[in-house]
Amino acid sequence: MKRFPLVLDFLFVLLFVSIGRSAHHHTFSVGGLFSTLWPFAVGVGAGWLAVALRGRAGLALSDGTLIVVITVALGMVLRVISGQGTAVAFIIVALAFLGLFLLGWRLIFQVARRRRQREIA
Repeated sequence: MKRFPLVLDFLFVLLFVSIGRSAHHHTFSVGGLFSTLWPFAVGVGAGWLAVALRGRAGLALSDGTLIVVITVALGMVLRVISGQGTAVAFIIVALAFLGLFLLGWRLIFQVARRRRQREIA
């Protein structure tokens, strides 16, 4: 269970990249997917490192917010450094998509946990 939140965040980053590549009519290739994915994968890893250094489990909305911000910020910086493009619209889409999914599952988790605690009490 400890690694599940990290894996879930990574899978949502992979979904974001896959949808983006498909929407821009890129043909599927492992190399192409990897070249788009790696900056955001490094970003989500750095976000999780920041959360872990705070001694947190990564389940709170505040943890998710930190992870989203670091993922997008570092992902965009790494894209620029590696010669990949960024645009204001892309940054907004990345923040919106990753914010929705990385915060969304945490919100669902918190609601379910509160319900469970009320049922037990």
